[in-house]
Amino acid sequence: MVLALLVVTQSLVPTPPVADTPPILLVPPTDWSILPPLPWRTEPQPSPELAAFVERTIATDRCPIAGTRVAVEVAVFLRSDGLPRAVVPRAIDCPSVEQFAAGLVSSLARSNVRLPASGWYRTTITFDWTK
Repeated sequence: MVLALLVVTQSLVPTPPVADTPPILLVPPTDWSILPPLPWRTEPQPSPELAAFVERTIATDRCPIAGTRVAVEVAVFLRSDGLPRAVVPRAIDCPSVEQFAAGLVSSLARSNVRLPASGWYRTTITFDWTK
């Protein structure tokens, strides 16, 4: 009986409206040359297996990339604890490789950057399948 009265009473109490707060969008600046380099502890070098995967992806997706290597520039927003909050690849006309590079940079940056001030940084990851 008390529980039923409590439920009815709570349903009569108006709930305060929730403010419509837009989500925070993290977008890197247009000019990436002004971004400082990502402060890697040890700069990663993609393995031959990763490069071979990128080579197969380029062929499968029919990306217009010629040659035996591709470099993907990536902008990374680091939190003050060094963890990536946003990772944005620069377009190379091959979305699957762009997203793969962004995910790889995000993974490799965890526990592998010097604690920075939070903000945008840049890095380039190069896949070379001639090695």
